[in-house]
Amino acid sequence: MEGGGKAAYSYVHHHHEGKLLKSVSRVEPRRFGLGLVAGFLLVTCAYFSTAKFDAIHIAMISSPAKNAAGVGSLVNAAASDGSSSKQQLDLDRDALSREGSKAEVLDNDDKISSLGPDLVHNASVGGEKKDETFADASVPASGGGKDEEVLAKDGDALVGAVLPPLSSEDSTNSTEDSDGLEEEELQVQEAAANPPQKKSSNNGSSTSPTVVASDPATLPVQQIPVAAEAKAPVVEQIPAVPEAKAPPVQQIPAFPEVKRTEAPAPRKEWKPLCDLWSNRRIDWCELDGDARVSGADGTVTLVAPPGPADERTFRPESWRIKPYPRKADPNAMRNVRVLTVQSLAEPAASSLAPACTVRHDVPGLLFSDRGYTGNYFHAYTDVILPLFLTAKQYSGEVKFLVSDFQMWWLGKFLPVFKGLSNYELINLDDDRRVHCFRHVQVGLTCHADFSIDPSRAPNGYTMVDFTRFMRATYGLPRAVAGGGRRPRLLVIARARTRRFVNADEIVRGAERVGFEVVVSEGTHEVAPFAELANTCDAVVGVHGAGLTNMVFLPTGGVVIQVVPLGGLEFVAGYFRGPSRDMGLRYLEYRITPEESTLIDQYPRDHPIFTDPDGVKSKGWVSLKEAYLDKQDVRLDMKRFRPILKKAIAHLRQHKSNNNTTLH
Repeated sequence: MEGGGKAAYSYVHHHHEGKLLKSVSRVEPRRFGLGLVAGFLLVTCAYFSTAKFDAIHIAMISSPAKNAAGVGSLVNAAASDGSSSKQQLDLDRDALSREGSKAEVLDNDDKISSLGPDLVHNASVGGEKKDETFADASVPASGGGKDEEVLAKDGDALVGAVLPPLSSEDSTNSTEDSDGLEEEELQVQEAAANPPQKKSSNNGSSTSPTVVASDPATLPVQQIPVAAEAKAPVVEQIPAVPEAKAPPVQQIPAFPEVKRTEAPAPRKEWKPLCDLWSNRRIDWCELDGDARVSGADGTVTLVAPPGPADERTFRPESWRIKPYPRKADPNAMRNVRVLTVQSLAEPAASSLAPACTVRHDVPGLLFSDRGYTGNYFHAYTDVILPLFLTAKQYSGEVKFLVSDFQMWWLGKFLPVFKGLSNYELINLDDDRRVHCFRHVQVGLTCHADFSIDPSRAPNGYTMVDFTRFMRATYGLPRAVAGGGRRPRLLVIARARTRRFVNADEIVRGAERVGFEVVVSEGTHEVAPFAELANTCDAVVGVHGAGLTNMVFLPTGGVVIQVVPLGGLEFVAGYFRGPSRDMGLRYLEYRITPEESTLIDQYPRDHPIFTDPDGVKSKGWVSLKEAYLDKQDVRLDMKRFRPILKKAIAHLRQHKSNNNTTLH
């Protein structure tokens, strides 16, 4: 049979061979498997004893040890075993990643590429087949000889396969640190050019002249301090930071010398010497620099400083000034002397400016004491108060130059002048000397009649400050009203016009209300009447200069102004506002025609009663003659008594408040 013959033939043909295999399969499998396992373990242990230790050793070496030779050892180890090269190189790469900084990895990357194709060629020796680790290097798989040729030409691709890829951030950081690693790079290149001779591994496959030995026992001793030597420059650069800052510190003493060589500060912009527009009461001038006052010539001259003329900082000017605060009143200004205020530049200054005979180290104030100063009220509102407002800020270190010098008047208010200046008055009319100052003001600061505007005043002076000054000037003890057992009332009795014709009745009515009353007309001397006024808590008088003595009343006192017939409410304002500004209580009483002595002179239907505006329209002289010079007052005590009661009630309340405050 064909089928049986085929089977018999096969059996006979392989009889002896099958018998041999059968005997081997029955007797050898277990021993053979154990032998294979033992052999594999021996090979594995031998491999790890070399390759594993190389990776650990390379990871422990500092940045200089991570040179081209060390990486070459890593490549050679990878080529020695095709089955485990990928795992081993991954392990070595992790070790490098953990130990080295980003800057070091990038730096070593460039150095490895610069070593040339020999290092790359040695990494592929002994491998028939291209290792899987280099798959990312884009090198085609081929035979050993061809593979070696390709790898030798593509060293950059090989290095990119061995080292982990760098991000753009890594490149940026490494650039910043490249200067600090310059010396380290030179040492690595020197080690790569002259490497020690050592076999790459214990498998005997090849000998690499560029690979550093992996055995730590045979590691050259002289390479151990390389890391310290390479890092030494970085450490030595730390003290260089304060050394770089040292020069600015050394330049500090030289700073004042630079300032001494600077040009002087530019002069101030020129402004006109005099102001004739901003104040409706007075024209005034200010001169800063070389100011020369010549009383004989009636001139105040500002001389240009030395140096070339500059229209921006100095200009020749000439002004005519009457330094009295009634410039809108021709009658008041009629007898006020005209002064010339001027500025002179070269060459006019050399020939026209008067030569200095007396030099003063303090400022000068020039004013006139003429005008209406013979009137007690005008003496205060036109000179005394403006002088306080202008001169008080100098604390006595100022000199007064008086034009239109009136000795009798200056003597009357001499305590005021001594309270504002530490120096003697200068009579500008009779003094032939030329007084030179660094600062001169011609004309006094003035706000309004018998008033101060604190927002415009030097140091924020007020009328309360003025009354304190006046009380201190005359040595008056009482500063606050309401201290006595009974409030004290001063009745101002005029001698000629606007008199109280029933003064005795007024005294009795005031005493019934609760006042202690004193009647006085006043005298030429200021001090005695000032002392009397200061002993009182209230003052009553018909509109006139006598009410000016309220400046001596203690704060909290009362002023009662009796306004005569004739629509004189507008002139009553001379005391209404100022008394309140002084801290006094102001009360106003307007009389009826029956309380005026004009009823005895004119019929009831006369225009002086029916048309006071018509009388005033004819001018100040007409008004003065009709209502101020010919009129006296006879108070209706029934009608006036409520005013007295208001006054005493205020004083008692003020006293009570003061006692509460003190306790």
